[in-house]
Amino acid sequence: MTVLRKFWILIFGILALLMAFGGRYIFSLPFLMMILPLIKTKAGLTLFQIFRIWNLLQILKRSGRFNFNSSNNSSNIERMSKAEALKILNLNPNKTYTKKDIINAYKKIMKKVHPDVSPELTRLASIVNEAKEVLTKNIS
Repeated sequence: MTVLRKFWILIFGILALLMAFGGRYIFSLPFLMMILPLIKTKAGLTLFQIFRIWNLLQILKRSGRFNFNSSNNSSNIERMSKAEALKILNLNPNKTYTKKDIINAYKKIMKKVHPDVSPELTRLASIVNEAKEVLTKNIS
């Protein structure tokens, strides 16, 4: 009886340690999955769409096209390269695209970043517009 009692004390001790160190991750996952459909911004963007917009912002920030601190367009004086435009529209630079493919990719992104969806995304929408113009100009 004492061996069984010590076994259960050991098991519950290990379980308590597991919950103390990993519980905040283990137990937050079901809660997150439960509220994930409920978390939407006023504009109706899902978390996946917010992540995609954040990813696009990071690409633009790395390329120097988008500055979070200034609202003027002084950083956008030089023209966008074809490689940057392909990255912005999430297109593979190793493939060739028709004008229709570029327009479809443009529409897919603009559904998420259009100024009507959220006025804060106006600058981002203008960059996506410029990317489309650069790519369609190279095709025509």
